[in-house]
Amino acid sequence: MTIALSPLNALSPLDGRYGPKLADLRMLMSEHGYMHRRVQVEITWFIALSDAGLAEFSPLSRAAREFLHSLVNGFTEADTAAIKAIEKTTNHDVKAVEYWIKGAFERQALEASVREELKAAAEFVHFACTSEDINNTSHALQIQAARDQVVLPQLNQIIHTLQDMAHRFAAVPMLSRTHGQTASPTTVGKEIANVVVRLSNARVQIAQIAIKGKMNGAVGNYNAHLSAWPDMDWEAFARDVVQKDVPQGLGLSFQPYSIQIEPHDYMAELFDAMARANTILIDWSRDVWGYVSLGYFKQRLKEGEIGSSTMPHKVNPIDFENAEGNLGLANALLRHLADKLPISRWQRDLTDSTVLRNVGVAFGYAALAYQSMATGLSKLEINHEALEADLDQAWEVLAEPIQTVMRRYGIQGAYEQLKAVTRGKTVRKEDLHALIQGLDIPAQDKQRLLAMTPGSYTGMAEALARRV
Repeated sequence: MTIALSPLNALSPLDGRYGPKLADLRMLMSEHGYMHRRVQVEITWFIALSDAGLAEFSPLSRAAREFLHSLVNGFTEADTAAIKAIEKTTNHDVKAVEYWIKGAFERQALEASVREELKAAAEFVHFACTSEDINNTSHALQIQAARDQVVLPQLNQIIHTLQDMAHRFAAVPMLSRTHGQTASPTTVGKEIANVVVRLSNARVQIAQIAIKGKMNGAVGNYNAHLSAWPDMDWEAFARDVVQKDVPQGLGLSFQPYSIQIEPHDYMAELFDAMARANTILIDWSRDVWGYVSLGYFKQRLKEGEIGSSTMPHKVNPIDFENAEGNLGLANALLRHLADKLPISRWQRDLTDSTVLRNVGVAFGYAALAYQSMATGLSKLEINHEALEADLDQAWEVLAEPIQTVMRRYGIQGAYEQLKAVTRGKTVRKEDLHALIQGLDIPAQDKQRLLAMTPGSYTGMAEALARRV
């Protein structure tokens, strides 16, 4: 039974429920995106060969170049469908791309002289290439585009939002909880600043990874190339094609050593770096979830939205829950990709081929999570009353500064005295003040301790938040 694919019967929620949120990524990382990049690589190699000074392949005319570039720039889903139709016969997707390009040279709409020029040079399409020369560079172009056009901009948005929150809430005191227990106060802004710094560092790592490609033949030695033109510097030629900016080249980093496949180490580095960024966001998602539960943050209401089918009062932190869940899915795939892709039996096995087709899925779950995170952050409102109420009930946190000042002046058993007053007890301001009044310390320090409240005992938190 054949079923027409629709969002309602899609096997993956990325193409079903969440499909509209991932349209930009789909154009880059789908089968259509993959075919588009394969055509780009084949055309770039073909034109470069015409400019290599080979006696048998003269430089292409301007009209021919314009037509070839139009095949790339005007590539449509109908073109992908045409290649897939050829693949039904060839049972080889890269060969289908080659045949499609050669078929384009026969188009009647072409000026006769251009048609004859391209037909005469048709055997230089895919010349001396192995399928992996086309595939590895196509995947690299897809990954580079997805990173630069989707992943980094979405991370930038989250970082900028968090940075703004860190500054706005820099001076808002908040009770810390270490091991789930009340601890030295901080500020809301400082806790957000921690995330900004961590996520910014992770973002830099993602952005700095060089996306690599190789064009060196069946097992990386230029065997076929040299059999045809033994005196040509094929490595220099391949480097130019890989590294030069589009359209003269592919705009990638050149990989000089490989087996049949590019080693994929850069992919492992990139996917590991993305997973680290995602782990930071999982940590933050869980913290925000807890702060919402404590009432530190309220969530801006959306008209018509329902939090529970039976409890109408609820406003669930669903955006952070969705972010956490999808970040986990993304990391499961990213870590498998990072572990598997750098491994290939001898000079080539095909296990990487099917796995690589799921890179878009990993990026999709990450992109979906980043959108949920951005939406959730946009709904947060600070709840000063809840923050102040928590601090007012946590006078025990001032045991730390009191005993630290006592130690400064050599009072014996400072820690033990405060432990006796606070551990396992409900601590009142009056109890602490009575202890402070009895201390043999300078009056200035005594007054400073008496003036201290849980909300004022935040150290450098405000300054640290403002400078992030």
